[in-house]
Amino acid sequence: MPVRIRLQRHGKKGKPFYWIVAADARAKRDGRFLEKLGIYNPNTNPATIEIDMDQSVQWLDNGAQPSETARRILSYKGVLLKHHLKAGVRKGALTEEQAEAKFEAWVAEKEQKISSKSEGLEKAKAEARAKALEAEKEANEKRAQAAAAETAEEVAEEAVAEEAAAEQTPAVEAEAAATEEAPAAEAGEAPAAEEADSEKQ
Repeated sequence: MPVRIRLQRHGKKGKPFYWIVAADARAKRDGRFLEKLGIYNPNTNPATIEIDMDQSVQWLDNGAQPSETARRILSYKGVLLKHHLKAGVRKGALTEEQAEAKFEAWVAEKEQKISSKSEGLEKAKAEARAKALEAEKEANEKRAQAAAAETAEEVAEEAVAEEAAAEQTPAVEAEAAATEEAPAAEAGEAPAAEEADSEKQ
């Protein structure tokens, strides 16, 4: 029975989550499997990968063929390297101690790379957050300046309106006084004219 190490999809639409399984090559992708070897979650950064190293190596020793994606994941986690070193030990090219030392050195280097990548991502996030805060501060300052300018314009307009009203008030009062004096003068002239008429008669 040909065995494949491949991914079995789980999760929801748009956010896939995979199991790494050993399954019959004739089985459906998401169908029955022989053994679950690990998980792969591409939704995190960096991707989350958990795998049973010993069982994966055992399946490879038994002739299981990984799919292309599964091969990349196994290589990333060092399963293929361990399988290769184990074959070297079987052939007598390496001792168990040498193979273990090589594998430990590779794991240490890999962890250092992953940690440096994580630190770089955190630093990039912090810089992006700082830039966003600066942009927000600038926007707030611009809004405050614009509001202050509008307030100053409104105050200036109100002052101009008050000055115009103050200038118009004396003229209106003068016109009102003139209007009041004119009827009084007319009333004074009318009796004088009546007296003159009566004298002539």
